Amino acid sequence: MRETPLSNCERQFLVQAIAEKKRLDGRQTYDYRNIKITFGTDYGCCIVDLGKTRVLAQISCELVAPKMNRPTEGILFFNLELSQMASPAFEPGRQSELVVKLNRLLERCLRNSKCIDTESLCVVSGEKVWQIRVDLHLLNHDGNIMDAASIAAITALCHFRRPDVSIQGEDVTVYTPEERDPIPLSIHHMPIFVSFSFFQQGTFLLVDPSEREERVMDGLLVIAMNKHREICTIQSSGGIMLLKDQVLRCSKIASVKVTEISELIQKALENDKKVRKEGGKFGFAESMPNQRITAYKMEVAPVDTGDIGKKAEDLISNTEPPSEFIPSPVVCAPGTGQIGEGLQNSWGLDEKEDGEEAEDQTIEEELQTMDVKVKSVNKEDPIVLSDSEEEDVVILEPKIMKKEVKVQARSTAASKKKKKKKPAH
Repeated sequence: MRETPLSNCERQFLVQAIAEKKRLDGRQTYDYRNIKITFGTDYGCCIVDLGKTRVLAQISCELVAPKMNRPTEGILFFNLELSQMASPAFEPGRQSELVVKLNRLLERCLRNSKCIDTESLCVVSGEKVWQIRVDLHLLNHDGNIMDAASIAAITALCHFRRPDVSIQGEDVTVYTPEERDPIPLSIHHMPIFVSFSFFQQGTFLLVDPSEREERVMDGLLVIAMNKHREICTIQSSGGIMLLKDQVLRCSKIASVKVTEISELIQKALENDKKVRKEGGKFGFAESMPNQRITAYKMEVAPVDTGDIGKKAEDLISNTEPPSEFIPSPVVCAPGTGQIGEGLQNSWGLDEKEDGEEAEDQTIEEELQTMDVKVKSVNKEDPIVLSDSEEEDVVILEPKIMKKEVKVQARSTAASKKKKKKKPAH
């Protein structure tokens, strides 16, 4: 998949903005984007963010046979991969010209400049040496891949620790980190790339070009330098003719930028070493504490509580006094209540006022009727209750019968009341 080309309007806008000494991200001509270095859990793993350009570096090692012409030197191998995850313009499974160019630049900068003591990687002369492999993966592409890759490579090499070995006769023993502490690599200096882009045939110059600025530039100058102001490699591309004054000017700017980046790398390495020694959080887990999906972080707003007493007195003095009439709670039924005005709460009530009064009145009427009937019976005549001839004859006094009839009438009224009840809504 090819990258989407810029339109003529976008090109003219970018070139005109550069001519007016303005950049899309608000930077000045010689400003670098923010550089962030994050180390992994294992030694030799780091992620470098140069603005939105992100590169992952991973260092590994193994014992191999040395080269025939260099039997006492270790081997350095570099591999830079541009995945489709970084940009849809990169094709998978195929090495483009850009990948070949970047890999060659890395080898010339880090291997040919002798920044690493390869002789210290020798275990047995002519038989076994350490092969250090530097794998670089571009995770996101937003311009200036070369600078981000060089920073990630040299930082990972400084952070890497190889296993310790011992030799007894012809036997070579490799110890684990638990048995013996791993050994860091011997690094003489740290070469770092600084890229310069030229516009309108070298009239305008920018440091650390972004992805859109790289599309409209006329030429590119890459200078690899260490903090001792030693130029390790230099390469110009784009077919633009540069004057010697322009190259000298770029070299002076590169010396300042390399010194700043070297200090940043040393500071990041010291902080990681300190955290690992103290046993705190380190690695990628330490760099993303506030980016969890399950957490919500709010900025703490400062609150001035110095004159809180005075403000409270002012609020109390300005408030209106309470009214004399305070409504008392209205208890409609046990377990319910209502305060203030508004519609009456009828929840749990089955027409208490009207319903209960009518039921009480019905019960009284039934009791009075039964009382009249009882009075009409002669008190002297006994009352005989018998269902059959075989049962015993029970004689009840009129007073006792009256009490039992009242109890029965009340139980009958209560059962009728329960049937009338409906579930409350």
